[in-house]
Amino acid sequence: MLKEKLLSSFMAFEEKIDVTSELHDIRTSALKNFENKGFPTKKEEAWKYTSLNSILKNDFSVFPKNETSIDFSDVKKYFLHEIDTYKVVFVDGVFSSFLSSTTHDGLDICLMSSALTKPKYKMVIDTYFNQIASREESLTSLNTAFANEGAYIHIPKSKVVDKPVEIMYFSTGSEASLLVQPRNLVVVGENAHIQIIERHQSLNENAVLTNSVTEIFAQKRAIVDYYKIQNDNHEANLIDNTFVSQKQESTVSVNTFSFGGNLTRNNLNFYHFGEGIVSRLNGITIIGETQHVDHYTLVQHATPNCESHQDYKGIFSDRSVGVFNGKIFVEKEAQKTNAFQKSNNILLSDKATINAKPQLEIFADDVKCSHGCTIGQLDETAMFYMQQRGIPKKEAKALLMYAFSNAVIESIKIPELKQRITKIIATKLGVKIGFEL
Repeated sequence: MLKEKLLSSFMAFEEKIDVTSELHDIRTSALKNFENKGFPTKKEEAWKYTSLNSILKNDFSVFPKNETSIDFSDVKKYFLHEIDTYKVVFVDGVFSSFLSSTTHDGLDICLMSSALTKPKYKMVIDTYFNQIASREESLTSLNTAFANEGAYIHIPKSKVVDKPVEIMYFSTGSEASLLVQPRNLVVVGENAHIQIIERHQSLNENAVLTNSVTEIFAQKRAIVDYYKIQNDNHEANLIDNTFVSQKQESTVSVNTFSFGGNLTRNNLNFYHFGEGIVSRLNGITIIGETQHVDHYTLVQHATPNCESHQDYKGIFSDRSVGVFNGKIFVEKEAQKTNAFQKSNNILLSDKATINAKPQLEIFADDVKCSHGCTIGQLDETAMFYMQQRGIPKKEAKALLMYAFSNAVIESIKIPELKQRITKIIATKLGVKIGFEL
């Protein structure tokens, strides 16, 4: 059983790496929590519509036995190669210096393993590592117990990062089935600005389970644009836990594009620590066959005069299953809050399913809060109108679905990435249309 395998391999894991006493205590406590709670089940309200049972039957390797190298030409298409970017690349959970382009020139874009062990990073690690990640959620605890490798990004005060950062995780399939647990830490100083693209990609059909945790800290007036590209093979499973801490007048946008994979679960949690904060959560999900995508979001408004905007679009065909469980929590002190949540979904098949549960918990009285959820089919009148004007049915259908997704596509700030996402959507919709970008 995977749980027993993980518990029994913990000591061997710590023997292989450099561990400070503080880190050992954090890891041991996290492992204890995972041991007590185990993997989440459908009995838990937050996991009511998503079961991990079929995935956990795999005999996952916890540590890759061999280091596998890959050529850039094999993976070039997954990078945003049209423009220059910083790159932090991992192959089967192991850092690839050959594919990466890191920096310490006035900012740190490098490795988590270095940050956790080298004295020069100690102050940042002590201040931020594991401070916003949930201590209660069992899969986050499991990641913390085995946290060693991932991206470490520290942007100092008033620094505008000159090019986007790509965090890439490749699985080669050298193991029959592999469990990887990347840990990312992003600290963005006052008035600093960064754009980050994260992607997990399998390079063959062997089973992989990724249990990822990312902590993002945005200081006063910082701007963070974060893009998650999820377009993996059908044997890949991703559990993505992202925790965002925002100080006053900061703006953080997380855009999630879920197109591939077998099972994807996105846990996205925003916490406010100051006034004038703006949080944006956008998502597009286009899946078919028996794919399953679950978005679980939380925005905790704890301070006055802040905004949050959630806009999730879903298109589901065949026997695919979508879940949207969004929660806005407005504390008593958070007067003058503007919080909006929208989940719009199209079912293209009578066997496709969407489970939507938008929630508002409001304890302040001077707020503007709303949530909306729609589930329907494509507009037959609009389809008829377009076909009357000579647009073939398939293209008319694709245009309507593209228009449906367009508000989220427009939120992409990197033109080359917008073009890439548009191409993926056109491919998913099965058409070639010269969309204006």
